Amino acid sequence: MQSISGFEPVWVSHASAILPDLDAVILPGGFSYGDYLRTGAISAQTPVIRAIRTFSEEGKPVLGICNGFQILAEARLLPGALLVNSSRSFICEETPLLVQSTGTPFTALLPEGTRLSLPIAHQEGRYFLQENELRELEQNGQVVFRYLSNPNGSVHDIAGIANRSGNVVGLMPHPERRTRSTSPGSDGLLLFESLLVSLLHRHPDTDKPKSPELSWANSRS
Repeated sequence: MQSISGFEPVWVSHASAILPDLDAVILPGGFSYGDYLRTGAISAQTPVIRAIRTFSEEGKPVLGICNGFQILAEARLLPGALLVNSSRSFICEETPLLVQSTGTPFTALLPEGTRLSLPIAHQEGRYFLQENELRELEQNGQVVFRYLSNPNGSVHDIAGIANRSGNVVGLMPHPERRTRSTSPGSDGLLLFESLLVSLLHRHPDTDKPKSPELSWANSRS
């Protein structure tokens, strides 16, 4: 993260009830607690999630990637659930996406309709939400990423969503795997550059250059 954004990452334990002074929180992918229950269900009950909930309620950026998205859904920081893929099998492949919302700190530099290519690696990534809640999600513009070729059976081709305020985002594809010149692509870098610019706009008193005007920072600062 430091080589991408210039910000220094800090690892926070699952047992931490209080977060250090952070600008943003990223819940990475992986297999928390071995996914022995529902994916993310055990992690959602740990002390650090309560601290992250408070952090998010202050309007600060939170990103959940793959298992991180599953944890945010289990913790009810994001609506819906991530179910077993319609194929009932693990999927690991490059996946084309469309950006559906610029109203988050992670998509502030990405015009609506921007096409990205990011890898997925999951067995329980099929997004599901009840129809009445799904209509509300769509009407509120909370769908952030949509699959162009739905790999897992997610409703409405949903690959990533945000909370009502737009500061908490979860997605199943892995942007962190597409950030370097040595990787097959660098589309994922755009999400972290968006975060950087959003944070600089929210904290213009830093010694880094002031960022351009951003709709997310303007509406939620």
